[in-house]
Amino acid sequence: MQNSNEDTEWNDILRSKGIIPPKEKEITEDEIVNLVEQTIQDKKNKVGKSWDELNLDELDELEDDEDDSVILEYRNKRLAEMREMAAKARFGSVGEITAQDYVNEVNKAGQGVWVVLHLYKSGIPLCARLNMHLTTIARKFPATKVLKSISNTCIPNYPDKNLPTIFVYFEGEMKSQFIGPTEFRREDITEEELEYMLGKTGAIQTDITEDPRPKVKPRGIFYSAEDDDEKDDWY
Repeated sequence: MQNSNEDTEWNDILRSKGIIPPKEKEITEDEIVNLVEQTIQDKKNKVGKSWDELNLDELDELEDDEDDSVILEYRNKRLAEMREMAAKARFGSVGEITAQDYVNEVNKAGQGVWVVLHLYKSGIPLCARLNMHLTTIARKFPATKVLKSISNTCIPNYPDKNLPTIFVYFEGEMKSQFIGPTEFRREDITEEELEYMLGKTGAIQTDITEDPRPKVKPRGIFYSAEDDDEKDDWY
């Protein structure tokens, strides 16, 4: 029997006479994509949330209700993302170490692990300020291991003139170091400034991309009286 969907002159004549039904319309790739997108949008409208806002229980309920492989795939993707985030976000606070802990906590921190170590001493205001900022930064970037240690407890006879000191390690190797107060420019360094400095090393993924620290005027540069109004902006 001749296929009524074939493109033949005879079939065209039969269709024009109403003897055979019109040719079935072929679904294009664009139409398939539109159908899938519409299905996804209908499901989003049903729950009243975007998929990124759904928890796993809500995804399970949608999957049971719709028996949809698209939802199952999205659920598995979300679950994998959550597991990855949980694996990375394993720190979140500032740990205190001694010399005995150094190798295990710093050099053997693990693959893919950034470590920020602050050497400090009580009674030094800048050290206390950095410890305060690092506590907040550790909570904000829990994938980074933030540590502190009393300087001469960690490194015997470490000179006070080098305090505060921050060492930055990645996978057990030192990548950056900030030694002495001049590295931090001023006693009242802000949390934003410290976050920027650590972000430049790669230790944290900060959104601060422009240096918020006051500019330092090079020594030996003379300025005129017209610069007096700007003197307070330079350190």
